[in-house]
Amino acid sequence: MQRVVRAELDLELEGELDLILSVAVAAGTPVAHERLQLFRDGEELSPLTVTDAEGTRLHRLRAAAGPLQVRYDARIDGPLTVAPASPLDTAVYLRPSRYAPSDSVFAQARRQFGGLRGTDLLAAVESFVAETVTYSPGLSLGTDSAVTTLATGQGVCRDYAHLVIALLRAMDVPARYVACYAPGLVPMDFHAVAEAWIDGRWLVVDATRLSNRHGLVRIATGRDAADCAFLSYYGANLALQRLVVDARIDGDGDVVAAASDPLRDDRAALVSLG
Repeated sequence: MQRVVRAELDLELEGELDLILSVAVAAGTPVAHERLQLFRDGEELSPLTVTDAEGTRLHRLRAAAGPLQVRYDARIDGPLTVAPASPLDTAVYLRPSRYAPSDSVFAQARRQFGGLRGTDLLAAVESFVAETVTYSPGLSLGTDSAVTTLATGQGVCRDYAHLVIALLRAMDVPARYVACYAPGLVPMDFHAVAEAWIDGRWLVVDATRLSNRHGLVRIATGRDAADCAFLSYYGANLALQRLVVDARIDGDGDVVAAASDPLRDDRAALVSLG
């Protein structure tokens, strides 16, 4: 089984700015092919590559005003081996963060999930978020936190992930945010899920239930969406004029369905994101 991913961005820069992209698959992913190209008026530009402690690869470029095209594609041969949590991880991912303020949902979490531990807690949080939040594109804001999602009961993948993370942290479970490519996702886009450190491994949670966890490809990992934005810029404004994201599985029909059809993902199964 091979996973094939692609992202295309057409940007219009309104002035000279510092551009940071997070569209490449995480460091250590076993790629058979990978290419990132940035074009300006037909000229290919070379960004600086920076890899953070979690394996997120950032591509940074200082660019002048005008159009800029970003083209990325990769073919992945197998799963990424995820490093076990360090003592620092289990401290950082227990703390409240900007979009996952676990201290603000502490009382709700303790009332809702008191007495649950381990995988029972994980299943209960996933079910609660899946059943109480409605997937509502365009109705949430990029500044919404888990508190907003809990109150409104609506959001997109990042909102689901933030609420799962905040509730788990409030129950003393380290949890983190993962941006990823998701074969079979409808509508296709960059996707976000949560990971929880339980029984000595990171387990992935997708409370949207719109992806098949077995096919996900990690891009970025962090405390919340603030650490994992696919596009950041400083110094001037820009317009995102076009965004295309694609992810698929190559293989025979049953292999493809088993790793990309959300209905083939047994939600009771424990899955690690590779």
